[in-house]
Amino acid sequence: MDLKDHIYQIVSRWEKTKDSLATEEATKNALIMPFIMALGYDIFNPNEVLPEMTCDIGTKKGERIDYAIMQNGKPVILIECKQWEQNLNLHDNQLLRYFTVSQAKFGILTNGLQYRFYTDLLKPNIMDEKPFLEIDLRKIKDVQIEELKKFHKSNFDIDNILSSASELKYMGQLKDVFAKEFEEPTPELIKYFGKQVYDGVFTPKIAEQFHDLFKRAISSYISEQVSSRLNAALKQNEGDAMEAPASEEPVTEETSKIVTTQEEIDAFNIIRAMLRKEVAVEKITMRDALSYCAILFDDNNRKPICRLHFNNLSNLRVEIFNEEGKGEKYPLATVDELYNYEPQLRNAIRRYVE
Repeated sequence: MDLKDHIYQIVSRWEKTKDSLATEEATKNALIMPFIMALGYDIFNPNEVLPEMTCDIGTKKGERIDYAIMQNGKPVILIECKQWEQNLNLHDNQLLRYFTVSQAKFGILTNGLQYRFYTDLLKPNIMDEKPFLEIDLRKIKDVQIEELKKFHKSNFDIDNILSSASELKYMGQLKDVFAKEFEEPTPELIKYFGKQVYDGVFTPKIAEQFHDLFKRAISSYISEQVSSRLNAALKQNEGDAMEAPASEEPVTEETSKIVTTQEEIDAFNIIRAMLRKEVAVEKITMRDALSYCAILFDDNNRKPICRLHFNNLSNLRVEIFNEEGKGEKYPLATVDELYNYEPQLRNAIRRYVE
């Protein structure tokens, strides 16, 4: 089982047992210890994983870190754990204090689902205020999997991780800036781009007009790029462009009102691309209806994978069916946010093929 499969297994366990994980200890046992094991460490060997390592701070004795990953008798990674519902923003100071008095080069703050990785890029032995890598196992991406692999016991190399930590940190922060600008662009950004296409004087009134134009242009550009790349990838893998299967049902007054939108087709292609490692893509089909668009396994209504609730483009939602066949709805700001729910979609398809 590879690292990605281990992570999907952890997320699946959380979905089944989250109501029972009311304490930090329960979160450790069900989620965090399996994660450490997935990174190749023997949690039962204190020479590799030392629980409750002493981290005395000045005159304050008896302070302990939840886990320390050991190498040659010295701690290299400190792991501070919280119950899965805890907000990690409230607990980073505690890890900072432990980091300062230890020899470790990396600190991890986690609630079993979210993992924040810290080091000392700005000042030696002083943990940075912001993590260089932040991961949510429920929304993990392939590029994050590759970064996690660097922490695997078989790959662990301090210099190698530090060489990419700075780039990861600032790239992550830049992405946050981009996200905020695209969500609510600042006047400076609107003016910068607007002046490149508007020939007249760029007055405040013109800037106001360009505000919505800028947001719509960015959204349209991203959607076009995602759709273009997906169609190219699917065409390469299947030998031809993927198209939504035509319905074999007779045309009625009701079905004649059904319109399959470009957003639904884009979503269908995204889901096929994500699930092609689980099943052959021709097994994943689409059947549109008036109130939702169904994504099915084997074109069987009794084998739903998910439903796309896209009739209101300002309130996109995807309903994903769990192992009990119950649907859970998730909001989507854009169609490409479907990638955030790959673990849930893979779990949905697995119940039909395992």
